[in-house]
Amino acid sequence: MRLTSKGRYAVMAMADLALHGGAERAVPLQDVARRQEISLSYLEQLFARMRRAGLVSGVRGPGGGYRLSRDAGSVTVAEIIAAVNEPIKATRCEEGSTKSCIGKSGRCIAHGLWQEMGDRIQSFLTSVSLADVLAQRFDGSSARVAAE
Repeated sequence: MRLTSKGRYAVMAMADLALHGGAERAVPLQDVARRQEISLSYLEQLFARMRRAGLVSGVRGPGGGYRLSRDAGSVTVAEIIAAVNEPIKATRCEEGSTKSCIGKSGRCIAHGLWQEMGDRIQSFLTSVSLADVLAQRFDGSSARVAAE
């Protein structure tokens, strides 16, 4: 499994947005781009996808930019990565296909291992919110996870 810059940059930008504005105040993308050292045009593409996914909302005019659509504690890293079309899986197999990772029929000998690893990564990223990222809390101790 490989997380590309698309997923990494989306999480970094959303954490920046949560830190500097959250759901209350719009933050200009050029400010996020400058602080996180990410191309503005690339961020615009990512935020268009995250807006379509309902994670952020745009504010036009002076003082405009983007803000979170929900509280940072309720937005998960998995949602952000999924919004920018970054698959979180460790197998190369297509879902529901009988072809294996190497192109033959059936599954490769280690398929179960890679599937389980991908499931655990997905579970971990689903358990981490933007608030957790800001607090550097990655051990499952967030209030959101504890309440579930």
